[in-house]
Amino acid sequence: MKKIAFLFPGQGSQTVGMGFDLFQEYDFVREIFAAADDIAGVPISQYCFKGPMDTLTETVNLQPAVTAVNLACLEAIQHAGITCYFSAGHSLGEYSALASARVVSMADTLRLVFKRGELMHRESLKHKGAMSAIIGLDIQAVDALVQVGRSTGTGVLAVANHNSEQQIVVTGAPEAVAAVSETAKSRGAKAIPLKVSGAWHSDLIKGAEDEFTAFLNTFPFSSPANTLIHNVTADRCEDGKAIQRLMARQLCSPVRWYDTIRCLVSEKVDVFVEVGPGRVLTGLLKKNVPADYDHRVFAVSNMKTLDTLMSALS
Repeated sequence: MKKIAFLFPGQGSQTVGMGFDLFQEYDFVREIFAAADDIAGVPISQYCFKGPMDTLTETVNLQPAVTAVNLACLEAIQHAGITCYFSAGHSLGEYSALASARVVSMADTLRLVFKRGELMHRESLKHKGAMSAIIGLDIQAVDALVQVGRSTGTGVLAVANHNSEQQIVVTGAPEAVAAVSETAKSRGAKAIPLKVSGAWHSDLIKGAEDEFTAFLNTFPFSSPANTLIHNVTADRCEDGKAIQRLMARQLCSPVRWYDTIRCLVSEKVDVFVEVGPGRVLTGLLKKNVPADYDHRVFAVSNMKTLDTLMSALS
Protein backbone atom coordinates (compact mmCIF):
# COMPACT_ATOMS: atom_id res chain seq x y z
CA MET A 1 0.00 0.00 0.00
CA LYS A 2 1.37 3.39 -1.01
CA LYS A 3 1.79 6.06 1.65
CA ILE A 4 -0.03 9.01 0.09
CA ALA A 5 0.01 12.62 1.30
CA PHE A 6 -2.55 15.16 0.09
CA LEU A 7 -1.13 18.71 -0.04
CA PHE A 8 -3.49 21.68 -0.40
CA PRO A 9 -2.43 25.05 -1.88
CA GLY A 10 -3.42 28.47 -0.59
CA GLN A 11 -3.52 32.02 -1.93
CA GLY A 12 -1.40 32.55 -5.04
CA SER A 13 -2.48 29.35 -6.82
CA GLN A 14 -5.66 30.77 -8.36
CA THR A 15 -6.46 30.94 -12.06
CA VAL A 16 -9.64 32.00 -13.84
CA GLY A 17 -11.40 28.84 -15.01
CA MET A 18 -10.30 26.73 -12.04
CA GLY A 19 -12.65 23.92 -11.09
CA PHE A 20 -14.97 24.32 -14.07
CA ASP A 21 -14.57 20.90 -15.70
CA LEU A 22 -15.04 19.17 -12.34
CA PHE A 23 -18.16 21.31 -11.85
CA GLN A 24 -19.48 20.08 -15.19
CA GLU A 25 -18.69 16.45 -14.36
CA TYR A 26 -19.88 15.86 -10.80
CA ASP A 27 -23.05 16.65 -8.86
CA PHE A 28 -21.11 16.69 -5.59
CA VAL A 29 -18.77 19.37 -6.96
CA ARG A 30 -21.75 21.50 -7.95
CA GLU A 31 -22.95 21.16 -4.34
CA ILE A 32 -19.60 22.41 -3.02
CA PHE A 33 -19.69 25.51 -5.23
CA ALA A 34 -23.34 26.15 -4.35
CA ALA A 35 -22.38 26.05 -0.67
CA ALA A 36 -19.49 28.47 -1.29
CA ASP A 37 -21.83 30.88 -3.11
CA ASP A 38 -24.39 30.68 -0.33
CA ILE A 39 -21.92 31.11 2.54
CA ALA A 40 -20.06 34.02 0.92
CA GLY A 41 -23.22 35.71 -0.34
CA VAL A 42 -21.54 36.38 -3.70
CA PRO A 43 -21.06 34.17 -6.80
CA ILE A 44 -17.76 32.54 -5.83
CA SER A 45 -18.31 29.86 -8.49
CA GLN A 46 -18.55 32.48 -11.24
CA TYR A 47 -15.43 34.28 -9.98
CA CYS A 48 -13.61 30.93 -10.22
CA PHE A 49 -14.92 30.04 -13.67
CA LYS A 50 -15.11 33.44 -15.39
CA GLY A 51 -13.32 35.99 -13.20
CA PRO A 52 -12.51 38.81 -13.49
CA MET A 53 -9.15 38.13 -11.88
CA ASP A 54 -9.22 41.37 -9.89
CA THR A 55 -12.45 40.30 -8.20
CA LEU A 56 -11.28 36.73 -7.72
CA THR A 57 -8.07 37.84 -6.00
CA GLU A 58 -9.76 40.03 -3.40
CA THR A 59 -8.94 38.20 -0.15
CA VAL A 60 -12.56 37.99 0.94
CA ASN A 61 -13.42 36.17 -2.32
CA LEU A 62 -10.16 34.33 -2.88
CA GLN A 63 -10.12 32.34 0.34
CA PRO A 64 -13.49 30.60 -0.23
CA ALA A 65 -12.73 30.35 -3.97
CA VAL A 66 -9.44 28.47 -3.64
CA THR A 67 -10.90 26.37 -0.84
CA ALA A 68 -13.94 25.42 -2.93
CA VAL A 69 -11.64 24.23 -5.74
CA ASN A 70 -9.42 22.35 -3.28
CA LEU A 71 -12.47 20.59 -1.84
CA ALA A 72 -13.84 19.83 -5.30
CA CYS A 73 -10.54 18.19 -6.26
CA LEU A 74 -10.44 16.32 -2.95
CA GLU A 75 -13.95 14.94 -3.40
CA ALA A 76 -13.20 13.89 -6.97
CA ILE A 77 -10.06 12.04 -5.87
CA GLN A 78 -11.89 10.32 -3.04
CA HIS A 79 -14.76 9.44 -5.39
CA ALA A 80 -12.15 7.64 -7.49
CA GLY A 81 -11.29 5.53 -4.43
CA ILE A 82 -7.95 7.17 -3.61
CA THR A 83 -7.35 8.01 0.04
CA CYS A 84 -4.41 9.46 1.94
CA TYR A 85 -2.39 8.67 5.05
CA PHE A 86 -1.36 12.31 5.58
CA SER A 87 -2.94 15.73 4.98
CA ALA A 88 -1.23 19.13 4.99
CA GLY A 89 -1.99 22.53 3.55
CA HIS A 90 -0.03 25.71 2.94
CA SER A 91 -1.47 28.63 4.95
CA LEU A 92 -5.08 28.92 3.70
CA GLY A 93 -4.69 25.37 2.36
CA GLU A 94 -4.49 24.02 5.89
CA TYR A 95 -8.26 24.48 6.14
CA SER A 96 -8.76 22.11 3.21
CA ALA A 97 -6.43 19.69 5.02
CA LEU A 98 -8.78 19.87 8.03
CA ALA A 99 -11.59 18.72 5.76
CA SER A 100 -9.39 15.99 4.27
CA ALA A 101 -8.71 14.66 7.77
CA ARG A 102 -12.40 15.05 8.70
CA VAL A 103 -11.58 17.39 11.56
CA VAL A 104 -14.31 19.74 10.32
CA SER A 105 -17.01 19.27 7.68
CA MET A 106 -16.65 20.69 4.19
CA ALA A 107 -19.41 23.23 4.82
CA ASP A 108 -17.76 24.35 8.06
CA THR A 109 -14.42 24.61 6.23
CA LEU A 110 -16.00 27.06 3.80
CA ARG A 111 -17.57 29.03 6.66
CA LEU A 112 -14.22 29.26 8.45
CA VAL A 113 -12.26 30.45 5.42
CA PHE A 114 -14.89 33.00 4.48
CA LYS A 115 -14.73 34.53 7.96
CA ARG A 116 -10.93 34.33 7.91
CA GLY A 117 -10.79 36.16 4.59
CA GLU A 118 -13.29 38.77 5.75
CA LEU A 119 -11.27 39.55 8.89
CA MET A 120 -7.91 39.53 7.11
CA HIS A 121 -9.29 41.91 4.47
CA ARG A 122 -10.58 44.22 7.20
CA GLU A 123 -7.21 44.34 8.94
CA SER A 124 -5.34 44.88 5.67
CA LEU A 125 -7.42 48.02 5.09
CA LYS A 126 -6.49 49.30 8.55
CA HIS A 127 -2.78 48.45 8.34
CA LYS A 128 -0.96 48.64 5.04
CA GLY A 129 1.43 45.75 4.65
CA ALA A 130 3.84 44.08 2.24
CA MET A 131 5.51 40.70 1.69
CA SER A 132 8.70 39.73 -0.11
CA ALA A 133 10.26 36.38 -1.01
CA ILE A 134 13.94 36.17 -0.05
CA ILE A 135 15.71 33.59 -2.22
CA GLY A 136 19.25 32.47 -1.56
CA LEU A 137 19.54 32.72 2.24
CA ASP A 138 18.65 30.08 4.83
CA ILE A 139 16.21 30.55 7.70
CA GLN A 140 18.92 31.41 10.24
CA ALA A 141 20.25 34.20 8.03
CA VAL A 142 16.78 35.62 7.32
CA ASP A 143 15.80 35.38 11.00
CA ALA A 144 18.91 37.40 11.85
CA LEU A 145 18.05 40.05 9.26
CA VAL A 146 14.50 40.26 10.63
CA GLN A 147 15.80 40.74 14.17
CA VAL A 148 18.05 43.57 13.01
CA GLY A 149 15.21 45.07 11.00
CA ARG A 150 12.92 45.08 14.00
CA SER A 151 15.51 46.95 16.05
CA THR A 152 15.56 49.85 13.58
CA GLY A 153 11.98 50.83 14.40
CA THR A 154 10.80 50.89 10.77
CA GLY A 155 7.72 48.83 11.69
CA VAL A 156 6.38 45.32 12.12
CA LEU A 157 8.57 42.66 10.50
CA ALA A 158 8.40 38.86 10.63
CA VAL A 159 8.98 35.64 8.73
CA ALA A 160 5.71 34.60 7.08
CA ASN A 161 6.62 31.40 5.22
CA HIS A 162 9.60 29.08 5.34
CA ASN A 163 8.83 27.54 1.96
CA SER A 164 12.10 25.80 1.16
CA GLU A 165 15.62 25.73 2.52
CA GLN A 166 16.47 29.01 0.80
CA GLN A 167 13.07 30.49 -0.05
CA ILE A 168 11.69 32.47 2.87
CA VAL A 169 8.91 35.06 2.75
CA VAL A 170 9.10 38.10 5.03
CA THR A 171 6.04 40.13 5.98
CA GLY A 172 5.24 43.38 7.73
CA ALA A 173 5.19 47.15 7.29
CA PRO A 174 6.15 48.20 3.73
CA GLU A 175 9.19 50.21 4.86
CA ALA A 176 10.49 47.37 7.03
CA VAL A 177 9.98 44.75 4.30
CA ALA A 178 11.69 46.99 1.73
CA ALA A 179 14.66 47.56 4.04
CA VAL A 180 15.20 43.89 4.86
CA SER A 181 14.86 43.05 1.16
CA GLU A 182 17.63 45.50 0.27
CA THR A 183 19.85 44.08 3.00
CA ALA A 184 19.21 40.55 1.71
CA LYS A 185 20.17 41.62 -1.82
CA SER A 186 23.40 43.11 -0.46
CA ARG A 187 24.16 39.61 0.89
CA GLY A 188 23.77 38.07 -2.56
CA ALA A 189 20.13 36.98 -2.29
CA LYS A 190 17.16 37.81 -4.52
CA ALA A 191 14.19 39.67 -3.05
CA ILE A 192 10.92 39.45 -4.96
CA PRO A 193 8.00 41.65 -3.83
CA LEU A 194 4.75 39.67 -3.70
CA LYS A 195 1.43 40.92 -5.07
CA VAL A 196 -0.57 40.79 -1.85
CA SER A 197 -3.06 43.11 -0.20
CA GLY A 198 -1.81 42.66 3.36
CA ALA A 199 1.02 41.53 5.62
CA TRP A 200 -0.24 37.99 6.16
CA HIS A 201 1.14 35.98 9.08
CA SER A 202 2.25 39.10 10.92
CA ASP A 203 1.10 41.21 13.86
CA LEU A 204 -0.38 43.70 11.39
CA ILE A 205 -3.42 41.39 11.18
CA LYS A 206 -3.39 40.51 14.88
CA GLY A 207 -6.51 42.62 15.31
CA ALA A 208 -8.41 39.72 13.71
CA GLU A 209 -7.05 37.07 16.06
CA ASP A 210 -9.44 37.33 19.03
CA GLU A 211 -12.54 37.59 16.86
CA PHE A 212 -11.44 34.71 14.66
CA THR A 213 -10.58 32.58 17.70
CA ALA A 214 -14.06 33.18 19.10
CA PHE A 215 -15.54 32.20 15.72
CA LEU A 216 -13.38 29.05 15.55
CA ASN A 217 -14.61 28.05 18.98
CA THR A 218 -18.22 27.87 17.76
CA PHE A 219 -17.37 24.90 15.52
CA PRO A 220 -16.87 21.26 16.51
CA PHE A 221 -13.34 19.97 15.83
CA SER A 222 -12.90 16.18 15.73
CA SER A 223 -9.80 14.05 16.05
CA PRO A 224 -8.26 13.57 12.59
CA ALA A 225 -9.14 10.51 10.53
CA ASN A 226 -5.70 10.62 8.91
CA THR A 227 -2.48 12.23 10.09
CA LEU A 228 -2.62 16.01 9.84
CA ILE A 229 0.64 18.01 9.79
CA HIS A 230 0.23 21.61 10.94
CA ASN A 231 1.76 24.89 9.73
CA VAL A 232 2.52 26.18 13.22
CA THR A 233 4.37 23.12 14.52
CA ALA A 234 5.25 21.09 11.38
CA ASP A 235 4.03 18.13 13.42
CA ARG A 236 0.96 16.01 13.97
CA CYS A 237 -1.76 16.57 16.55
CA GLU A 238 -4.42 14.02 17.48
CA ASP A 239 -6.76 16.12 19.62
CA GLY A 240 -9.55 18.18 18.08
CA LYS A 241 -9.49 20.95 20.69
CA ALA A 242 -5.71 21.25 20.42
CA ILE A 243 -6.04 21.51 16.62
CA GLN A 244 -8.57 24.30 17.13
CA ARG A 245 -6.02 26.20 19.20
CA LEU A 246 -3.33 25.67 16.56
CA MET A 247 -5.61 27.10 13.88
CA ALA A 248 -6.16 30.22 15.99
CA ARG A 249 -2.37 30.66 16.25
CA GLN A 250 -1.89 29.99 12.53
CA LEU A 251 -3.27 33.39 11.51
CA CYS A 252 -0.21 35.35 12.72
CA SER A 253 2.41 32.58 12.93
CA PRO A 254 4.97 31.52 10.31
CA VAL A 255 4.07 28.74 7.89
CA ARG A 256 6.69 26.02 8.43
CA TRP A 257 6.28 24.38 5.03
CA TYR A 258 9.90 23.27 4.60
CA ASP A 259 9.74 21.46 7.94
CA THR A 260 6.32 20.02 7.05
CA ILE A 261 7.67 18.35 3.92
CA ARG A 262 10.73 17.09 5.77
CA CYS A 263 8.36 15.61 8.35
CA LEU A 264 6.44 13.79 5.60
CA VAL A 265 9.71 12.48 4.15
CA SER A 266 10.66 11.18 7.61
CA GLU A 267 7.28 9.40 7.65
CA LYS A 268 8.26 7.62 4.40
CA VAL A 269 5.55 9.16 2.23
CA ASP A 270 6.12 7.90 -1.31
CA VAL A 271 3.29 9.64 -3.19
CA PHE A 272 2.64 13.39 -2.88
CA VAL A 273 -0.54 14.76 -4.45
CA GLU A 274 -1.11 18.51 -4.75
CA VAL A 275 -4.90 18.82 -4.48
CA GLY A 276 -6.18 22.08 -5.94
CA PRO A 277 -5.32 24.76 -8.50
CA GLY A 278 -1.81 25.42 -9.75
CA ARG A 279 1.48 23.67 -9.13
CA VAL A 280 3.08 25.89 -6.48
CA LEU A 281 3.46 23.08 -3.95
CA THR A 282 4.70 20.68 -6.64
CA GLY A 283 7.47 23.16 -7.38
CA LEU A 284 8.39 23.39 -3.71
CA LEU A 285 8.52 19.61 -3.43
CA LYS A 286 11.33 19.60 -6.00
CA LYS A 287 13.31 21.87 -3.67
CA ASN A 288 12.39 20.19 -0.39
CA VAL A 289 12.53 16.44 -1.07
CA PRO A 290 16.07 14.98 -1.23
CA ALA A 291 17.14 14.05 -4.77
CA ASP A 292 17.82 10.42 -3.80
CA TYR A 293 14.44 9.95 -2.06
CA ASP A 294 12.17 7.52 -3.95
CA HIS A 295 8.80 9.19 -4.49
CA ARG A 296 6.24 10.30 -7.05
CA VAL A 297 4.48 13.66 -7.34
CA PHE A 298 1.10 14.45 -8.88
CA ALA A 299 -0.97 17.62 -9.11
CA VAL A 300 -4.74 17.25 -9.46
CA SER A 301 -6.68 20.32 -10.53
CA ASN A 302 -8.97 19.04 -13.31
CA MET A 303 -10.34 15.92 -14.99
CA LYS A 304 -7.20 15.31 -17.08
CA THR A 305 -4.85 15.37 -14.09
CA LEU A 306 -7.32 13.27 -12.07
CA ASP A 307 -7.25 10.63 -14.82
CA THR A 308 -3.44 10.69 -14.74
CA LEU A 309 -3.45 10.06 -10.98
CA MET A 310 -6.02 7.26 -11.28
CA SER A 311 -4.02 5.54 -14.05
CA ALA A 312 -0.78 5.78 -12.10
CA LEU A 313 -2.21 4.39 -8.86
CA SER A 314 -4.54 1.75 -10.28
